Amino acid sequence: MAKPNERVKTAVLISGRGSNMVALVTAAQDPNYPADIALVISNRPKAKGLGRAQELGVTAISIDHKAYATREAFEAELDKALSDAKIELICCAGFMRVLTPWFINRWEGRIINIHPSLLPKYKGLNTHARALDAGDREHGCSVHWVSAELDGGAVIKQMSIPIDHRDTAESLADRLLPLELALYPKALAQVARDIKN
Repeated sequence: MAKPNERVKTAVLISGRGSNMVALVTAAQDPNYPADIALVISNRPKAKGLGRAQELGVTAISIDHKAYATREAFEAELDKALSDAKIELICCAGFMRVLTPWFINRWEGRIINIHPSLLPKYKGLNTHARALDAGDREHGCSVHWVSAELDGGAVIKQMSIPIDHRDTAESLADRLLPLELALYPKALAQVARDIKN
């Protein structure tokens, strides 16, 4: 693990455009930031985030889950890539794969995720529509530890916004994104400092 004066070697797992990944990489460009984004991995070879990571000077690779016969075989390759890069902490950022208990156990206490709801509300998908359908007055995002239960790990940090009566699922998602981009770097910094201390 990282020594007190070293930054925590971190990987970001993505499946798409990588907006939260870019926010993390940008924060980590500050030499005083406690995490170093050393690797970006996507399970989708055409994910736009791979190019964005490379433009920012981060090693970015794809491990196509469709190339493996089983979820376990894919995760074994993912685990090898992370271990070979001497990764200490994993950030899931729009990574659209449910990880198996085997992988989560191997990386227990070293995987965090950002989720677009105020957990424990609305685990899983379609969180914005579900918040609107429920008549909620506020909505938000959470960074949490990854556990064997989907979106069930302990919450690290949250931010919220009021829901406007004119909101649609799309407008709510658009308004929430800036909060996500602000929240994840703060949460990662907190976790990385805890790991170092």
